Amino acid sequence: MRVKTLQELADAGKLSGKRVLIRSDLNAPHDESGRITDETRLTASVPAIQMALRAGAAVMVVSHLGRPKEGVPTEAESLIHVADRLSELLGTEMPLVRNWVDGVTVEPGHVVMLENCRFNVGEKKNNEDLARKYAALCDVYVNDAFGTSHRAEATTEGVAHFAKCACAGPLLAREIEALTAAVEEARHPLMAIVAGSKVSTKLTILNHLASTVDRLVVGGGIANTFLLAKGFPIGKSLAEPDLVPECLRVLKTLEEKHATMPLPVDVVVSKTFSAEGPFRVCSVSDVADDEMILDIGPKSREELDREVRAAKTIVWNGPVGVFEMEPFAGGTKALAASIAAATDDGAFSIAGGGDTVSAVKQFGIADRVSYISTGGGAFLEFLEGKTLPAVAALEARADD
Repeated sequence: MRVKTLQELADAGKLSGKRVLIRSDLNAPHDESGRITDETRLTASVPAIQMALRAGAAVMVVSHLGRPKEGVPTEAESLIHVADRLSELLGTEMPLVRNWVDGVTVEPGHVVMLENCRFNVGEKKNNEDLARKYAALCDVYVNDAFGTSHRAEATTEGVAHFAKCACAGPLLAREIEALTAAVEEARHPLMAIVAGSKVSTKLTILNHLASTVDRLVVGGGIANTFLLAKGFPIGKSLAEPDLVPECLRVLKTLEEKHATMPLPVDVVVSKTFSAEGPFRVCSVSDVADDEMILDIGPKSREELDREVRAAKTIVWNGPVGVFEMEPFAGGTKALAASIAAATDDGAFSIAGGGDTVSAVKQFGIADRVSYISTGGGAFLEFLEGKTLPAVAALEARADD
């Protein structure tokens, strides 16, 4: 996967005096007063902006925030608070520009924030006329928003076709490099861990990965449905019985290519979905009708550790238990430790998805995972084998 990068342009001295439009992902959570409650996306966007400023560019940053009705700007979904906080992070003034589609004034060495792009009519539908207007604002278009790269919108995909030059920012470039290393150019054995509440939400991913990985590990409600498919009792555990045939197809695909799915051999169960209620560890064949599987047990953790330690590439999406509750956090904590240890020993690991990133932080292994994806939906669609429209648009412009 080859794209032109902002770093290449900066190194070649091609940004000085140029008007640079950076599409960042600044859709940060905030409270009712507008105070930003998680600055992860803001801090991740800073390197691209700094790179362009240091190179002497006139910089415009654009992003969406929330899901406003197009053509109806509101203060609640304005980027004013984001602009104020980024000004502090950058150490330079970053004024907010409203009504910017038909022209923006910014001098080289300075930066402005453009108001929420989803206020513009035609943004989400990737209107060509709007994309051309965006392209007319700049000499260089930079996509540094991997989290929106699965969406073909005017600021993510359309503008890349019409800008004089289109490239990837450092965040997007790292995502592409990491995902390529994890899937398309993976070292084997390749292990994927896919967990979540429902098979239905991850079925396409499971089918795609079953044909590419050496080990496919499932967790949560997904694992319960696979256990059901294998004939084990799951009590009143979260599962989707109607998708048992789909699970059997995934298992058949794995068998045909001599890959495996190591399912739990013991589990932690409880009669109530609560951290305060009684719980016990039992064999997967000993789950009572009134019990729920809420985590994998100690023997399963040991077996999973051996599997993880043998892998050369590990893709992790989803916790294997209800890790938010202490009695059921042990499986995910053990998995995190195993992935960290495997990475220390030379494996390449990538973690993505909201719950997964939370688990990485909770169990203190962020600096022991090769790469943590910021993508969310884009990360999942890449695992499904889908083309990401915004990335494809940059690929098409790589040699311009």
